[in-house]
Amino acid sequence: MVLLRRELALAWARGGGPLLALGFFAAAVVMLPLSLGPEPARLARVAAGAAWVLLALASLLSLDRMFEPDFEDGALDLLSLGPLPLEAVAAVKCLAQWLVTGAPLALAAPIGAIALGAKPAAAPIIAAAAALGGLAFAFLGGAGAALALASRRGGLLIAVIVLPLLTPPVIFGGAAIDNFQNGLPWLTPFSLLAAYALAAAALTPFAMAGACRNAAS
Repeated sequence: MVLLRRELALAWARGGGPLLALGFFAAAVVMLPLSLGPEPARLARVAAGAAWVLLALASLLSLDRMFEPDFEDGALDLLSLGPLPLEAVAAVKCLAQWLVTGAPLALAAPIGAIALGAKPAAAPIIAAAAALGGLAFAFLGGAGAALALASRRGGLLIAVIVLPLLTPPVIFGGAAIDNFQNGLPWLTPFSLLAAYALAAAALTPFAMAGACRNAAS
């Protein structure tokens, strides 16, 4: 809990918490109708998929600050020598990333999707899917941030590593929302999204810990 409070405080101090991600998401939602046209029918067809792509892109904005500042000032070395294993430290950092960025984006996702033409009745499933997707984004993004430690152009490298891994949750989340709106079975893609998010939360801390040890050696 001490480490979680520290990460939440640093997230607000370093990047303004969720404000950057929310600002990017809102700006992208506003700009999308300008490029596709104002026809409601056209926007409604792409609302679910577009909202998910924007959520994935917004989640990338603060990933470079997950490990890099602690690596540069030596705090990561102290954390690795502390009572918690480095895998638990990485998991707490990802949980803080989800609380600061993923959860606020999950609350904003129904508003953005409805603004693009999604049905208001789909707001609960959109929020639930976005919360699960945000959890996957946080842990997969943490793995990318750890792998990019001590490298030049770390932000670009993180995007190259992470974006292919974000494809399955985008597909599952968009399919769940689209099926729900069209009266089709939506529980299967939603369950696949939940399974992917839980697998990411269970497996990526080991990859993050190994990458951090490799960067520190």
